[in-house]
Parts: sequence; structure tokens; C-alpha cells
Amino acid sequence: MARTVADLDEKVQVLVNEMQNEVPLVDRPYKALGEKCGLCEDEVLEALRDLKQCQILRQISTIFDTRTLGYQSSLVAAKAPEGKADAVAKALNQHPGISHNYARKHAFNLWFTIAVPGDSSLQEHVDVLQKQSGAESIRLLPTLHLFKIGMKLDATGGKRAGEEGPSYSEEQRHREKTALTSRDKDYVRALQEDMEVRADPYAPIAERLKTSTAEMFQWCLAFQKQGRLRRVAGILNHRKAGFAANGMGVWVVPEARVQEVGGFFAGYSAVTHCYLRPTYPDWPYNIFTMVHSKKINQCDQVIAEMSDKSGLKDYAILYSHKEYKKIRLEYFTGEISRWEKEHGLEPGSD
Repeated sequence: MARTVADLDEKVQVLVNEMQNEVPLVDRPYKALGEKCGLCEDEVLEALRDLKQCQILRQISTIFDTRTLGYQSSLVAAKAPEGKADAVAKALNQHPGISHNYARKHAFNLWFTIAVPGDSSLQEHVDVLQKQSGAESIRLLPTLHLFKIGMKLDATGGKRAGEEGPSYSEEQRHREKTALTSRDKDYVRALQEDMEVRADPYAPIAERLKTSTAEMFQWCLAFQKQGRLRRVAGILNHRKAGFAANGMGVWVVPEARVQEVGGFFAGYSAVTHCYLRPTYPDWPYNIFTMVHSKKINQCDQVIAEMSDKSGLKDYAILYSHKEYKKIRLEYFTGEISRWEKEHGLEPGSD
């Protein structure tokens, strides 16, 4: 039987929580994390190797904000013909800017996220994808306002609830920024990769960049202050970790209440993402909330409570039942520009 976070030693569960909040920007980050969890550095390293081996831990890397790096991004809802979802998803997944793709129980049965260079056309990309994949219809649902983003799952079963680190916000996204340089892009390319499990995981990255860890940390802190770098963290495979219920709560919220309701929903620790998105004649829902739980009835309870306390009754919960793709988007690799050339689009500055 596959192990989940519930099977881990209590100290390792605390480590998993702490790693999702932040892997500190110091030369010996796992020694620092271990001190918070009652583990020595070697025990932390052993735990990380085990978590990767059983696929609970997907990777440890720097998380950047897509839009502030000059990319456009959007959630996309697609309708695959009956019985064709697998084939449509396979065709969609060939696009290098698609990082997540799930089957959900709804007439719009495929949901994916896509990013393209800032000087490219998202609409042109999804038009090509619709034609190639055979999807019956596609709806772009970009973020109009970010209330919360912070994929942090409680591995302790509530024993450490309330110690969740800060989530990335709309205010951080709109902070004043300097123009990106070629050096910035080199740093992003190096830091976005999965870090080695070793006592000094930042050292080989700094060596690759031909700099010191101290200088690299200064760059990271400056990028974080600008709102471009969210954090360095451990990323869980939520299904392998035991959080199999992935419920997307979508809500019809009157325009006058959007800011109030979005802020209220974002305050729920069980809500990992909360956004305002556009509506369409065949899609009336404007606020999206993601809830990850171990069981569907737990998601249902959280969203029912949100409905009761907000007074909003017009909502739906879309559960994912198949994961077609889930990767960290890689920036400044040139892959998206090459895809554009291959498909007759004007290449953007990827």
C-alpha cells in the first residue's frame, strides 16, 4: 500500500509543512529547517530522499510569478467530445506552456493552465490548440484579480494549523519592478530547476552561475521584494501525499461583493487558490476557489460552510478525476517560441 503524509513520523510531517512555507536562503537550509522540527541535518536529508523516493515530494525549487516575468497566463476550460478526453488532453499536452491539465466532472471536462510570452497572443495559441486537439470549445479564464495563491497542504492533520506561511498576493504582483536583464534570466533558469538533496543545495547553483551563494541570495531577496520570486519551497504531489480530493469551487458573485467575498474566501486555510475570472454566456461563475482534502466529503463541508457564511448559494464544485499533466513551468528556455514557429505563429520573446 502506498505511503502518504499520514504515515510519516510526526517530526517529518512538521518538516513537510515547513518546507512548503519556505526553504530558507542560507547555505545550510536543511540544518535550519531541522532546528524547527527537532531533526538534525542528516535526518532531514534522509527524510527528503525518502519523500522523493515515494513520490510524496515532487521537487524542491524556486517558485516564480509567471506574469511578473513577462509571460501571459490563463486557466482554460475545454470541452472534449464524449469518449475523446484522453486524446484531446494528449494533443493539448504537447504545448510546452501547458503546466497543468486535469479532467473534471462538468460539461467543460478538461481544465488546463497555459503561459506564453508577453508579446504573443494567448487567443491564437488556444485557437491552434482547439483545432489540433479536436476540442469542441475553449474558454480563456485569465486571472482578473488574485486573492490568494499558496499551495500548502497540512501534513500534520491539523496539529500545526495556524502556522501556515504567508501567501503571494495581488499587491506583490503589482510592485514596482526593474526591467529584466539577461543576468536575471540566467538566474531564473538556474534556480527553477529541482535542487539536489545535499547539505548545501544552493552551492552547485551558484557555481553554475559563476557567483557566490551570498550574491545569489541577495539577488533572490531583491527579486522577492519586487514580487517576482514567491519563495523557495518543497512542492508536494498532492495525490501521492494523500490529498486525493481536488475540488474547484466556482461561484456566482455579484460585482458589488467581489472584493469582500474574495478576501473572505482567501482567509480559509483550506483554500489554496482564490481568483476572480471572466464569465461567458455558458459560464456564469466568476470567483474560483481551490480546496484540497483527503476525502471529497471534507471538500464538500468546507465549501458548504463558505456558502453558509457568505450567503452565496449559486455555486458548483468541479472535482478532478484524472491528472493528465502537472509540471513546473520552465521560463526562458525558448521552447514556447519554437512551438510558435512550428505552428505558423509569430514567435514571442521566450
